[in-house]
Amino acid sequence: MKKRLIAALFAAGLSTQVHAEEASCLTVRSADMGWTDIALTTNTASFLLKAMGYQMNNTLLGLNVAYESLKTNQIDVFLGNWRPAQDTEFKDYFDKHWVDVINVNLTGAKYTLAVPSYVADGGVHSFDDLAKFPDKFDKKIYGIEPGTNQPLLDMVAAGRHSLKDWQVVESSEQGMLAQVKRSVARNEWIVFLGWQPHPMNLDLKMTYLSGGDVEFGPDFGGSTVRTLSRVGYAAACPNVAHLFKNLVFDVDYENQGMRMITGDGMEADAAAKALLKAHPDKLAAWLDGVSTADGKPALDAVRAALAQ
Repeated sequence: MKKRLIAALFAAGLSTQVHAEEASCLTVRSADMGWTDIALTTNTASFLLKAMGYQMNNTLLGLNVAYESLKTNQIDVFLGNWRPAQDTEFKDYFDKHWVDVINVNLTGAKYTLAVPSYVADGGVHSFDDLAKFPDKFDKKIYGIEPGTNQPLLDMVAAGRHSLKDWQVVESSEQGMLAQVKRSVARNEWIVFLGWQPHPMNLDLKMTYLSGGDVEFGPDFGGSTVRTLSRVGYAAACPNVAHLFKNLVFDVDYENQGMRMITGDGMEADAAAKALLKAHPDKLAAWLDGVSTADGKPALDAVRAALAQ
């Protein structure tokens, strides 16, 4: 009888503790760059959290604004800290502890300049080769959203690789890829910002350029992607933070999901759910030690949501 009483009191106390904690953490505010990979991973987290009794509000922000919003507690999490591409520009945010690092959510990524393979066949294999063909490229390098292309802007400003008078064309991921597809259809030369995971690696015959170690790091911009949070978020919302610590993706998984979005025309939330249904094996690891907002096993709740 005494043991049952102690167990009941403990359970009641735990329930009260979870309820009090989750009341301030039920809404998770995240930043979305408009990048297909971050849209996929963020919407994956959003589906899991909704099944667990939370709400995730995703706001489309520029990269600079996302970091500043983490610093000023305007958003809670950001799943798109590409390293080393963001290391220099946002160094102070880490050195001065303006943001917290939750985990590495992807390894095996890459991020650097690329060309269609027929351009590589024409003699362009490195950053230094670009300056040999200024007229072919119209002295233009195609990037993505403003605030994301700083390594390229710094490269041109410094005149590295003899590219002093070249132009970095900033638009968006979709705008850049549309330009690449137009150029490929006409067999025209173009150099653009490429990365993996992304279905461009499946849909285009492309070659990554060597020699960009200063701009993007060694091994063709070999990268990892980290999940960041505002300072103190893990302590304030440990259950949600535990989910984000567990949430680790792989290149093949993201390539599949991103192709659903860019190739099949699926919305990011629908692609995220479809991919979860196709890979139920990942759920046990992602939801290990994670509960719903009311303290029940998260795995059961997510499985039930996927079955609907």
